[in-house]
Amino acid sequence: METRLQERFGLEAFRPWQRETIDALLTGEGHALVVAPTGGGKSLCYQFPATELEGTTLVVSPLIALMEDQVEGLSRRGISATYLASTLGRDELGERERRLFRGDYDLVYVAPERLANPWLLDRLRELSPPLIAIDEAHCISQWGHDFRPDYLRLRGVLDALRPPRVLACTATATPKVRAEILARLGFEERPHRVVLRGFARPNLHLEALELDTKRQRDSLLLEALTEALGSPSQPKGAAIVYAATRRNTERVASELRDHGFDARAYHAGLAPSDREEVSQRFAAQELDVVVATNAFGMGIDRPDIRVVVHTQAPGSIEAYYQEVGRAGRDGQPARGVLMSSSSDIGLRRRLIEGDGGRSEAMVEQQWKLFLDLRRYVEAGSCRHDFILRYFGDEAELLGGCGHCDVCERLEETGGVEREVSDADALCVRKALSGVARCHDRVGMRAVAEMLHGKDTDKTRRLGLTRLSTFGLLPEHKPDFLLALLRRLVTAGLVTISGDSYPLVLLTRAGVEVMKGESPVRVLLPEEDVGPKGTSPRARGKRKKKPKVELAAADEALFEALREARMLLAKERGVPAYVVCHDRTLAEIASSRPTDLEALSDVHGMGPARIEHCGDALVAVVRSAG
Repeated sequence: METRLQERFGLEAFRPWQRETIDALLTGEGHALVVAPTGGGKSLCYQFPATELEGTTLVVSPLIALMEDQVEGLSRRGISATYLASTLGRDELGERERRLFRGDYDLVYVAPERLANPWLLDRLRELSPPLIAIDEAHCISQWGHDFRPDYLRLRGVLDALRPPRVLACTATATPKVRAEILARLGFEERPHRVVLRGFARPNLHLEALELDTKRQRDSLLLEALTEALGSPSQPKGAAIVYAATRRNTERVASELRDHGFDARAYHAGLAPSDREEVSQRFAAQELDVVVATNAFGMGIDRPDIRVVVHTQAPGSIEAYYQEVGRAGRDGQPARGVLMSSSSDIGLRRRLIEGDGGRSEAMVEQQWKLFLDLRRYVEAGSCRHDFILRYFGDEAELLGGCGHCDVCERLEETGGVEREVSDADALCVRKALSGVARCHDRVGMRAVAEMLHGKDTDKTRRLGLTRLSTFGLLPEHKPDFLLALLRRLVTAGLVTISGDSYPLVLLTRAGVEVMKGESPVRVLLPEEDVGPKGTSPRARGKRKKKPKVELAAADEALFEALREARMLLAKERGVPAYVVCHDRTLAEIASSRPTDLEALSDVHGMGPARIEHCGDALVAVVRSAG
């Protein structure tokens, strides 16, 4: 198999999880669900078996661009493949179908809605596909971030075609979504394998910032692109900038061009030819910056993307990790910058409620997914480990990546996290009282200004100066109070309407906390929100990080561990910090663990790091005596 992999696909070896999936299909259970991030190599899990099996493998894919890209790549390798899509002319489609039913292809790609055609289904039954692969399988889940009703028909397709092997693939699936995929596809009724691997991306520096002014966000975006790419005229790689609306993609792309970047907008409102031109130029490395809605990125396999910036919060952690995962696929350092603001909360609620095809339960589910993203933004622990736990990938936990913005902040504070004090709890209850007194008729910023006691024409016109809660928290700036209100939304104590001008209101849980019937479990945001126009990231850079402190007796072991780390990094072709950080090596040097169990107690040594480098580091400690 390794030899045929090299001959057909030009790859030296399977990744362990790829081999596990392929073995399950060819020699094991026959049915498998593989969950691995974007760009991780999921397509090989059905493309390779398709070249091993007699007959034509059927691949269900929701995106024509993705089908075209994969068919083109397979054809270049001499593997016979095609796709059926509405974009083909009648004669071309007819010719492809004739060749398909003659058995000329190893793989055929179709969209799920095309399988609603009874004629096509009957002909595919005669073809007896040895394997059916379902790409983007999370689309079948009503609890996921990208549910598509056409996917619900796939169980009927499987029952009609009765293939001996079925593979479901997805880049994003929480435990709840995985369970629904297995149930809806009938996997639970037969032996099957679930393969969950590859979510850890420690070469990505992740950071999330709450910025409420356009000036701050534009400044940070320019800073992030300049830092990652260098000169706009001769960039050192590529960047994707995501925005929530078409208007914003056009505005941001125009402003980046004004600063010298060759940037183009991409969204569903563009003509198909324009979208295709942007995609092709970006993939061919002729265009280096694309500003897009979430319509961009599927099927783009460019390894040198150095930074992905979200100028507005996406709808879920699944959507975010799929998009940010397009950076750094070459294993080299890359950045993911997520900006969010109070206006994003109202915008997202409006987008969710504005989809008329959603039931009330679906609206609340999509809102819950967005609040999960808000919890990620406000996280007080390693961002990589937060995501790994969210997806249930405990085996790849890093024990703290050491270089996301939260890990860096904890490093500066010695790893001490704040607790909710009595004063903090009182502040939360006062803020909730302010929301209650406003009687669901103003937005978050107005509530923040009222609590601070800001006496303006606006607060007087809205009648806020006459409320008993006016000026209830004068010691806090309005920007701090706005950040606090965002956290109350995330915690489910406050919610907002989906109107054009979203209004804030208390939830039942918020009433209980306000009255003291339930405890306060909300950490207050940082008090210092910084001067206007200065990004928190820029302010953080001015802080001098503490050096690693070691006893004299441990310095020689520390240097030996650093040397071992360098060799491990070279073997894996990754930066040294991906193996582990100096702080971790310093703790190993001082605690001197002599087995893997003791090593697991060291900060930054999670299961994934222990698996990759634990034996080598313990060997260095043992050799030092």
